[in-house]
Amino acid sequence: MEKDCRVFESFSAEETFHIGEMLAGECERGQVYSLYGDLGTGKTVFSQGFAKGLGINEPVSSPTFTILKEYHEGRMPFYHFDVYRIGSEEEMDDIGYHDLVGGDGVCLIEWAELIKDILPSDCINVVIAKDAEKGFDYRRIEVSIL
Repeated sequence: MEKDCRVFESFSAEETFHIGEMLAGECERGQVYSLYGDLGTGKTVFSQGFAKGLGINEPVSSPTFTILKEYHEGRMPFYHFDVYRIGSEEEMDDIGYHDLVGGDGVCLIEWAELIKDILPSDCINVVIAKDAEKGFDYRRIEVSIL
């Protein structure tokens, strides 16, 4: 199956932030963004930009220990997941994952590969990768829809 793919290049944390902000400006209620990237690639910076693009002005940090943070001040609810510490897909039920996915807001899921079997088939994949040959702060951000 052909997938729709866009590639962005970022040479700074500020550019990564603005790419997240721009993509949030395009998002619609019910969408799920799965976010992939190694430690230190800028997933949190991207997420902060995404929140800003939704009109959220409060500080946004990765919900590493709480797994989910909800923000309701923007143009639609923003459900920010970090499933790095999730032990099982059943734990996702316990935090209300299935009630939020496809609902009235937008979901962004860091470390989404850990719950790949319960991601919606139409989720938007965002892969952030470093390339040391292009510079320490360089990131390639690929956005695709299967």
